[in-house]
Amino acid sequence: MSSLKSIWNCLFSPRLIQIYGTGAEQMYEEDPLERWGNQIINSLYMMWKVGLCTSPLWGSALYNKGYFQLQELPFIAKCATGVGVILVISFCIRGLSRAKNPAYLKFLDVLQRAENDMVATKPELMKYDFEFKSWPVEYDLSDTKSPTPKASPRVAVPQGAFQNIVSIPFRVIAYLAIHTFGIRLIYPGVLGVLQAVLEKGLLKGRTRLIEVYAGQRYKLKTVDGNSIDTMVLDRRSSYANGDTLVICCEGNAGFYEIGTVITPIEAGYSVIGWNHPGFGGSTGMPYPAQEQNAIDAVIQFAINILGFKVENIMLFGWSIGGYAVSWAAMTYPDIKSVVIDATFDDIMPLALSQMPSWLESIVKLAIREHANLDIYEQLSKYPGPVLLIRRTEDEVICIRPGDLSSNRCNNLLIKIFKTRYPCMCELPQVQLLHEYLAVTGVLQEKILEKYSIDDSICTSLLQSYISEFSKSYPMKIGQDFSPTEKNQMILFLAKKYMKDFKATHCVALPWDMFAVPWDVNVEPDFVYT
Repeated sequence: MSSLKSIWNCLFSPRLIQIYGTGAEQMYEEDPLERWGNQIINSLYMMWKVGLCTSPLWGSALYNKGYFQLQELPFIAKCATGVGVILVISFCIRGLSRAKNPAYLKFLDVLQRAENDMVATKPELMKYDFEFKSWPVEYDLSDTKSPTPKASPRVAVPQGAFQNIVSIPFRVIAYLAIHTFGIRLIYPGVLGVLQAVLEKGLLKGRTRLIEVYAGQRYKLKTVDGNSIDTMVLDRRSSYANGDTLVICCEGNAGFYEIGTVITPIEAGYSVIGWNHPGFGGSTGMPYPAQEQNAIDAVIQFAINILGFKVENIMLFGWSIGGYAVSWAAMTYPDIKSVVIDATFDDIMPLALSQMPSWLESIVKLAIREHANLDIYEQLSKYPGPVLLIRRTEDEVICIRPGDLSSNRCNNLLIKIFKTRYPCMCELPQVQLLHEYLAVTGVLQEKILEKYSIDDSICTSLLQSYISEFSKSYPMKIGQDFSPTEKNQMILFLAKKYMKDFKATHCVALPWDMFAVPWDVNVEPDFVYT
């Protein structure tokens, strides 16, 4: 009886991939029958997914050939029955093989105990790498008493009844486009094919985080029911920077296993990495609302479960990860600071530059109504320190390849300055900023020398303003400045807010480039002289 129960439990149990803690990487060795069963099941699953995506093509072809007529139904039923029989046999063979494997039965026992008492069983469960869908949920955001308010995406609504009627077909097309291929173009990491190609690399990266850096894996559940695959490295007791938690947000094809987390890890911080909805072990799709719920769950988990204070949390985003960072910074204004690498101000210009001009109206509708990734709009509502890292050879964020002046990070910086220091951003100063941001390295240094930038004087002026008025934005500093003083101050601020990194878009950021953003500190008794 117990054997039958074991076989039954093994029929639909998760695939075991790797066993940790053996001193070396140890892949779980499947028996030949289990391997055969898995291959059949996975092949049929992939055929099903591909079939769904291509159903309009083969469905219309079969219809034209008359396969959907009544007399053809027995043939279709036979085919479906045959596939069903193969699938059932594959599950049975796989379950039987697993039930005879002591290593798998030991894992299954740990998993079943973890479902009842995750806290006590977590150390044992961390020894196994398996299909994440079966990992028990460890934090459910719906359990919290104070849900975080969500920002509504901006929607471009045509004015007037006639325009509304005329726009209906375009809106339908925009909706279908973004919910079929559009979101996958924006976030290619959600594609199963790409994840299959990266599977070994993701496993290797995850192994490194767990075995080398003592990372702990968690499953978080968002308010909309998605599961978020999360990796935590709590280093509060072992590193000088460990009291500061860095939450990393990856790019559109980035995963925490092989992504930005390594940069703050090597810099000695406590770190949380998480995968976008639909990436890796996370469920869902990376639409803006689901992205917001995901980062919200991560921050709430860090505060309520890990015990980090909001003022000790830094946000670090790379590329499109700047969207989640900017939303979190806006929603949690007491966050310590924000660092964003290789990002943009608004996805619209980048999207338009990649699509045919005749699709412009549909692209605008699709972006603004369904994928409104406007990083500046959200970041402008954050009152804390910000550091932008610009890739000087970025081939993704530049509208014109090889033209540094078209890097959209420039636009983000200028927009931030217009919001924070409006009196410093008159036309001559904006033109000077464009000139400064169009170059890098030695050429920037020459501009700074030309305008005689004195860091101590600029810092003192800011400290004097803050001590007399406040540190809140927008600051009115510069109202009584001469044009020369405004030029000096705006260049000083640009130097502090942005760091250049000579690299292309996907090169890993060195740990020594990662730093707490610059901020103006004012002593209570400060007096400018």
